[in-house]
Amino acid sequence: MREVLISEEDYKLIKELMERGGEELLANLAKSLGVEESSLMRRIAELSSKGLVEERRTREKFVELTEEGMNYLEEGLPEERLYGVVLKLGRPCSIEELRERALEEGLSEKEFRIGLMHLLRVGVCKLSEGIVSVDLEKDRAFRERSGRLRHFLKAIRDERLTEEEVRSRGYDQELKEARRRKLVVMKERTIVHLVVTSKTKELLARNLLRPARLVTKLSPDLIRSGKWRSVIFKPFDLTTEVPVIYPGRKHPYMEFLDQIREILVSLGFEEMKGPHVELEFWNFDVLFQAQDHPAREIHDTFYLKYPTMGEVSDKELFERVRLTHENGWQTGSKGWRYRWDPRRALRLIMRTQTTSVSVRTLRLRGNQVFKAFALDRNFRPEALDATHSMEFYQCEGIVVGPRLNFRHLLGFLKEFTRRLGLEKVKFKPAYFPFTEPSVEGFVYHRRLGWIEALPGGMFRPEVLEPLGIKYRVLAWGIGIDRLAMIVLGIDDIRDLFSKDLSFLRSKSSTLLPSLMR
Repeated sequence: MREVLISEEDYKLIKELMERGGEELLANLAKSLGVEESSLMRRIAELSSKGLVEERRTREKFVELTEEGMNYLEEGLPEERLYGVVLKLGRPCSIEELRERALEEGLSEKEFRIGLMHLLRVGVCKLSEGIVSVDLEKDRAFRERSGRLRHFLKAIRDERLTEEEVRSRGYDQELKEARRRKLVVMKERTIVHLVVTSKTKELLARNLLRPARLVTKLSPDLIRSGKWRSVIFKPFDLTTEVPVIYPGRKHPYMEFLDQIREILVSLGFEEMKGPHVELEFWNFDVLFQAQDHPAREIHDTFYLKYPTMGEVSDKELFERVRLTHENGWQTGSKGWRYRWDPRRALRLIMRTQTTSVSVRTLRLRGNQVFKAFALDRNFRPEALDATHSMEFYQCEGIVVGPRLNFRHLLGFLKEFTRRLGLEKVKFKPAYFPFTEPSVEGFVYHRRLGWIEALPGGMFRPEVLEPLGIKYRVLAWGIGIDRLAMIVLGIDDIRDLFSKDLSFLRSKSSTLLPSLMR
């Protein structure tokens, strides 16, 4: 067996491993040597290539605090803070009085609701006919329970416990509750075990493993002095992976939306803007959507609590819309045949569709030939799932001209999806209160199947006449979030707004086919 020379740093690492019984975790070894784990990985790779050290990798689950869990640990659990307010009052009180005192003590509205819910759930407080009282018999049990949860959260922050360590310490119930309250999340990490090989042990036993100075550049002095014989020349290994660097970049979804804007501008469209807080008048009434339509109820629309009402300065338009709803005005329609409520039209809501931007633009631009689009957020109280969200982007557009027809609309939708690289697209007739004829387009998602994403139609006279528009108008309101899921290879719409760095780094920039030319 020949003598083996290794760098002084690598020799120190081998000796440290041997002192620990020939096996140690990478994390513990890095801590002992006072270096970062990442700085050891290259040296470990070189030692492994020489057969001196063996890497054994395993995966383990660990528990990590969420932002909410960290806040609760620093500021106190909401139930503990609210319980302190209850005891400070020293008497039964109404929920409203308790709320006011809690806000004075620094609790937020959300923390008050959460704290009260947990106090009532564990029974240390009782609620009867709107009055909150304390059950002191359950005081000790409550303090012990909340104390253990707090100690659990502190252990997670300070020690980064694994799932196995959590259970071995008897924190099963605390883990279950913390996960239910979204105070912690389960994650996985790779654990690297370093093991000294039998070859290394034999070399050390025969005193054949020696440290030497590592040289990266051959100099004349090394050659003349003969010192080159006792040093190690570091070879260039072009097969070794370089460290991954994650430079700053836009969110993948924001990059996608910018490319959508480029495509539409290249097709001759200009971008239009409108407010997020909108009047029902522009969001529904101008669009000939009846005031008793289900979409205008509270389960489909967010209504502002304060202020509740706005105003319309264009009184002539206001009157024409009223007449169109009640009897059709001069549009050739019979209207909806009900008494239109002007106060309902003035209620403030969170915009449910960017079509409100289109009709605002039509009123502003008048009877001109133009093409415009809006790419912005809308809000609806949807149940959050893989294809629905209560806050979503919509790509709205209009084309105004004297000789437009339904085939132009279908042609645009086909061209738009072609430029996105979407191959599986189909259309079927549809109904919308403000367009006729109307169409609904579907695109195919590899996992979710056919997704509804391309609604459109020709604006009805009941929409255009009150606005003073004599030309024909093509309109479409594409669910751009759903198209993004297909282009970006995402199965869950919630991932479009993800803040998870590992997820964001896994998504490379996607250049749409039409922009590759």
